Amino acid sequence: MLERETDVLVIGAGQAGLSAAFHLRRRGFEPGSGFTVLDADAAPGGAWAHRPRTLTMAAVHGFYELPGMPLPQYPEQRPAREVLPDYFAAYERANDLRVVRPARVSTVREAGDGGPGTGGRLVAESDAGRWTARALINATGTWTRPFLPYYPGVEAFRGRQLHSSGYTGPEEFAGRRVLVVGGGASAVQILAETAAVARTLWVTRRPPVFRDEAFTPELGRSVVAMVARRVREGLPPASVVSVTGLPPTPALRRARELGALHRLPMFERLTEDGAVWPDGRTERFDAIVWATGFRPETAHLAPLGLRTAGGGIRLDGTAAADDPRIHLVGYGPSASTVGANRAGRAAAAAVDRLLATQRVASA
Repeated sequence: MLERETDVLVIGAGQAGLSAAFHLRRRGFEPGSGFTVLDADAAPGGAWAHRPRTLTMAAVHGFYELPGMPLPQYPEQRPAREVLPDYFAAYERANDLRVVRPARVSTVREAGDGGPGTGGRLVAESDAGRWTARALINATGTWTRPFLPYYPGVEAFRGRQLHSSGYTGPEEFAGRRVLVVGGGASAVQILAETAAVARTLWVTRRPPVFRDEAFTPELGRSVVAMVARRVREGLPPASVVSVTGLPPTPALRRARELGALHRLPMFERLTEDGAVWPDGRTERFDAIVWATGFRPETAHLAPLGLRTAGGGIRLDGTAAADDPRIHLVGYGPSASTVGANRAGRAAAAAVDRLLATQRVASA
């Protein structure tokens, strides 16, 4: 297998990965020998390329532009899955980031010449070849790891089940009865669309908290602080909605107009054609949409032994607390577009300092 060397390997070309690559270039790292970006997708756009066509730019809230390049004007009713991948592609070209794709990384391991604190190199195995690097910035996000909870009877249900990542629009549910599971923005968006053509039920683990005001910088800082505290302790990142609640978006207002926000608590078990609640209530439905979120994609880092007993990777800033060569961006407190931008800059600066220290030590 062809093996190539680079100083810094960036895995993932979503917002966080592109931000990291941009700031590495600004610090003098050249594409190829200085840094290499690998991306599993065949084309630019990150998770945005996989959003349903019904998600228009008018419904996208809180998107922050990539560093150094404004987002061009766009029709608000144009799908986000078209506008933002086009923007990401233009960004890669404008900054000469030379993303290698498709290149899905299966594992990252020690090269055999040392470990944390020794300056040893890392080896990344991918379906496009093998790379060795002195430092790694992991920006794989969560989109490839949809979370499906287990409930008794899930195998017995004869209707259709899909995760929100597989939702393409409400048309396929016309005239049906649909159960939407989850208390986040994706669940509300799906309810707002599906309730117009189908009968819907909505269930969540906890009662939803509806906010009267829009998302504010102060609230954003409280979210970041809470999630940062969890990752410092080595715990898995928590749901943002558990802190922010549901803001008054157009989707939420539309779902309320359609009478789709009458939430039920979680059912006890599924049956062949519906569900049973702890109080004996039963409901029948034809399909379940699990809008139950995602988990960070970090399985390829398992050989490095970074995961704690708590289930997460403990961070110090963007660096893995147990290995300063490894940085995670778009993870935990940086799992938002503004957070991804900042984390990309911070990781590039930290890696630059680390490699400079290694060069001095080896001189």
